[in-house]
Amino acid sequence: MRHLLSAADLDHDEIVEILDLAEEMAQVLHRPIKKLPALRGRTVVNLFFEDSTRTRSSFEIAGKWLSADVINISAKGSSVSKGESLRDTVLTVAAMGVDALVIRHQASGAPLQASQWIDAHVINAGDGMHEHPTQALLDAFTIRRHLRAETPDVIDFAGRTVAIVGDITHSRVARSNVALLRTLGANVIIVAPPTLLPSGIDSWPVEVSTDLDSVLDRADVIMMLRVQRERMSGGYFPTPREYTVSYGLTRDRLAKLRPGAAICHPGPMNRGLEISADAADAANSLILDQVAAGVAVRMSVLYELLGGADETVPTKEHA
Repeated sequence: MRHLLSAADLDHDEIVEILDLAEEMAQVLHRPIKKLPALRGRTVVNLFFEDSTRTRSSFEIAGKWLSADVINISAKGSSVSKGESLRDTVLTVAAMGVDALVIRHQASGAPLQASQWIDAHVINAGDGMHEHPTQALLDAFTIRRHLRAETPDVIDFAGRTVAIVGDITHSRVARSNVALLRTLGANVIIVAPPTLLPSGIDSWPVEVSTDLDSVLDRADVIMMLRVQRERMSGGYFPTPREYTVSYGLTRDRLAKLRPGAAICHPGPMNRGLEISADAADAANSLILDQVAAGVAVRMSVLYELLGGADETVPTKEHA
């Protein structure tokens, strides 16, 4: 694997390999000293043109726990604020001899373009309304761990149903999750008001519904998406209250979920809008598990891309 630009670039075996390695990396989280020498001497630059808390922090922690030298660059504190182009910024950073660029950008396709300009590995940390592949990987990791609590030998999601609910039009997380979950064999149901369904949704390999209540008892996992009001320039729904009534995971809907169904949310959450406090904090909520999974999964991705000696990978016997 040279770059990670899209969840669609990964086949079934590659996804399983990343998730299995992430299971081993997760052992590091429980060690007194959270450090592996795997990427010693490597340099990873987090180049973020959009604000981020979870993604940027977890990539930074992942790189440091693998002993890489990690540098954070944000648009607000760089020459981008002086008018420098994406190409010049990427070329300038790469010219310093970095090994990998983790890029978040408001324009769809920016990481793909960057990968064509430089020799360093490129990881897409979210590009516009296009994709966010490492988020989909950590969601899959979290869901698989949840399923393994009941069925320890689960490898993929064949026969499972995942409902993705909310602002699909503006969600790069939804696009990456659809691609990755389908590759792992899951049935995916997209639920949203008609105004928040993207054009071309009919060509997606999913079932589409505008009625949340009709799918609640069918889903093994229900993934709520943030309403991205900062990307909305028009009236996609009448009022926040009406959106919650029709598409929010409220206390009443929580009671209608299939027994054992998991609740996910990529964050940040709009509590009281797309998800109630009761649902966010429920016993079957995996939201904090998703946050914790981010570090292990991104350690796995960095290791897969940059490579390290086999003996540096933590094993269950030596964790």
